[in-house]
Amino acid sequence: MVNWSKTAFVFPGQGSQEVGMGKDFVSEYPAARAIFEQADEILGFKISVLCFDGPDDELNDTINTQPALYTCGVAILRALESILPDARPLLVAGHSLGEFTALAAAGVVSFEDGLRLVRERGRLMKAADEQSPGAMAALLGLNADVVGEICARASQETGGILVLANDNCPGQVVISGDDVTLQLAITLAKEAKVKKAVKLPISIAAHSPLMEPAAALFRQTLSEVNFQPPQVPLYGNLTAAPLVTVDDIRHELDAQLTGGVRWTESVQAMVAAGVEQFAEFGPKDVLVSLLKRIDRSVSGVALNSTENLRQFLDAPGENH
Repeated sequence: MVNWSKTAFVFPGQGSQEVGMGKDFVSEYPAARAIFEQADEILGFKISVLCFDGPDDELNDTINTQPALYTCGVAILRALESILPDARPLLVAGHSLGEFTALAAAGVVSFEDGLRLVRERGRLMKAADEQSPGAMAALLGLNADVVGEICARASQETGGILVLANDNCPGQVVISGDDVTLQLAITLAKEAKVKKAVKLPISIAAHSPLMEPAAALFRQTLSEVNFQPPQVPLYGNLTAAPLVTVDDIRHELDAQLTGGVRWTESVQAMVAAGVEQFAEFGPKDVLVSLLKRIDRSVSGVALNSTENLRQFLDAPGENH
């Protein structure tokens, strides 16, 4: 059985979406179905159909990706809670967008408020991208310092903007900025013997200065939401430390749009706090895969299917 006192719940960000996500949970667990039905009603369109049936290009549009992943993560969480209502992790965290799902898991925001936040975040980020188009790419096999130098050199040569956006795990970092500068950086990375450089299925330059117009407007949205102190410790992307107060959380969500994600350090901090197992609530196994590169002394499980959830809980799946 699960040792909840040594388990962290973690929630992935953009790039982990895929058509079909959440569909098996909705078929099997009324609690998950209720979340998707609620999301459809709040958003005024069938986000459920987009998640289950696509098309890909619409699901990959950030204005849709963000509420889709948030809804899917909460639906899987509610499925788990419908089996074990008292399941309480040691702590929670989310990668980028996933931080909003972690807020809901920690009782900081209601599902409804969180959904409206991510929809507005996606809308503002899309608008900022239309004003200053950008992209993101993952670089494998180079350390963060080298990638930082590549970003600086490419930016200097083009006069554009490019930053190290996510330190995901040793040997995997994500860069973000305008497309011309990003393409140059990929060329420079290949000269530096990068193992792999892959543009991500993300339609914006998240965690870069190109998102400043969105951040300025999102600040107002954040000020209108009723946040509660976390019911379980909530670790932040920017600080790689617990966000204790409502003010801490508002500052994190504000700065997160233009600031980098320190996921490697966040995981290390969570392990230092006593976590021995990470449970990922999302469509794939993105964070579990990163975990293998960060700390092999801990385990991870991707709750990306009803079968995996049953195995994790060692519980039957019928009639919950």
